[in-house]
Amino acid sequence: MIGKVYSIELKLTTPLFNHLGSRTYIDPHTYEDPNQAVREFAREIDASCISIEAIIGGGEFGDVCKGKLRLAGRTEIDVAIKTLKPGSSDKCKMDFLTEASIMGQFEHPNVIFLQGVVTKSNPVMIITEYMENGSLDTFLRANDGKFQVIQLVGMLRGIAAGMQYLSEMNYVHRDLAARNVLVNSQLVCKIADFGLSREIESATEGAYTTRGGKIPVRWTAPEAIAFRKFTSASDVWSWGIVCWEVMSYGERPYWNWSNQDVIKSIEKGYRLPPPMDCPESIYTLMLDCWHKERSNRPTFASIVATLDNLIRVPDSLTKIAPNRVNEEILLFESVEEWLEAIKMGRYGELFRKSGVTSMDAVVRLTVHDLAAIGVTLVGHQRKIINSIQTIRSHLSHGFLV
Repeated sequence: MIGKVYSIELKLTTPLFNHLGSRTYIDPHTYEDPNQAVREFAREIDASCISIEAIIGGGEFGDVCKGKLRLAGRTEIDVAIKTLKPGSSDKCKMDFLTEASIMGQFEHPNVIFLQGVVTKSNPVMIITEYMENGSLDTFLRANDGKFQVIQLVGMLRGIAAGMQYLSEMNYVHRDLAARNVLVNSQLVCKIADFGLSREIESATEGAYTTRGGKIPVRWTAPEAIAFRKFTSASDVWSWGIVCWEVMSYGERPYWNWSNQDVIKSIEKGYRLPPPMDCPESIYTLMLDCWHKERSNRPTFASIVATLDNLIRVPDSLTKIAPNRVNEEILLFESVEEWLEAIKMGRYGELFRKSGVTSMDAVVRLTVHDLAAIGVTLVGHQRKIINSIQTIRSHLSHGFLV
């Protein structure tokens, strides 16, 4: 039996090094010499103190490994080791180490802890605490339905507490998602992945282009997508999406919709429906985070306070949010009725053969799905997609606060 998460949340992983601590985040990019930021915020570790045991993943710059860190007079501990590919350019090296310069400024039980860096020998390495259960999204999918609601809320509380700390440090994460939260053996969740590049801020060609690819549209607030206005309030929107991911055990936000469908639907007022068995109080909090006006969203401090109140009064988590998708989708009793209503009844048999037999499935369709079903005429695709967009807007009716 897994114990209550909330009782674990306040435990701090004991670091081998104490950080010097900074009350306000300092952007490493403001340093004329980036190496100075690394020296100031990250402890240098001798490579002889580190042993790599296994490769556990890959990152943008190189392998991610599990290993051991042993320092004189200290107990050997498990660590995660990010390595830089041999032969990387000086720019790649500095981009790689910038994450350490950021991480090294933070010390909080719900933020991943930097043990140090190896820069004076090859390969260059970033050493962090080891999180046994890996990324939150993968962990949830592997344990679908296995946790009590109070445990899921405890996870959310930890993530919100980590984000409150970061926001009070004046740090904007920009890429908060369940995939960028790590889980340890005690189910403590910690914010990780501080590598989303400032190119979002400085890019001149479109709001979506960053060093690492595209902005994570499904997790990003509309003003951040449209105007690149990244703030703690846009991080709050992202936390709301993480909340939805947690309560749905790692389901993909907006399912298989295209990014453009997500953007258009959000603009029209659509919001994700409550996951199955989601407490109404938690879903209300999600909707608060998804206010179009960022000034109307709660702060992370108020989110933590709200979750603490819910955890103290577990009965507040017993009322389940009604699944408005199922209610509102009864605008049409069948897929055939809907197709007839938009004068596309000729495709009824193709939809049925493709397994699209419910309106719940219809609202998730994209242009690519329609082509696969057999709707090849562009005009017909457009007509069907326009109708789906309208239904999505209906689905959001009454959700907005």
